Amino acid sequence: MTKLVVGLGNPGSKYHETRHNVGFMAIDLIAKKLGLTFSEERTFKAEVASTFLNGEKVYFVKPTTFMNLSGLAVRALLAYYNIPMEDFIVIYDDLDMEVGKLRFRQKGSAGGHNGIKSIIAETGTQEFDRIKIGIGRPQKGMTVVNHV
Repeated sequence: MTKLVVGLGNPGSKYHETRHNVGFMAIDLIAKKLGLTFSEERTFKAEVASTFLNGEKVYFVKPTTFMNLSGLAVRALLAYYNIPMEDFIVIYDDLDMEVGKLRFRQKGSAGGHNGIKSIIAETGTQEFDRIKIGIGRPQKGMTVVNHV
């Protein structure tokens, strides 16, 4: 079996430590704990690290497309490695959850998240696992764009 774990974010130093990149941060932390390094895979429009865990190949991925096009990388990887949707999980930010809260969800709508919208559009399904990380709502007078 092969597993695909994708963290959502935006590439580039401008976005490196923004709230919207919490999916990238989570994937980076996992990779660091496992002693993995990422390599750029232009074919997949992503940075990829891999290892074997409990006898299963696991790919950790950070799409190098911008957030709104994350589905392109996900679709390419799922197809190339013939990974079924039940072996795919995505980690991303959620404005509607308190900062630092985690929530596991097995399926559902995009909930206004453009990265998830892209994945749903490219894969044709909402039936995939997600780990949402709360980033909270912006303070009064601050725009969502400036918050994330």
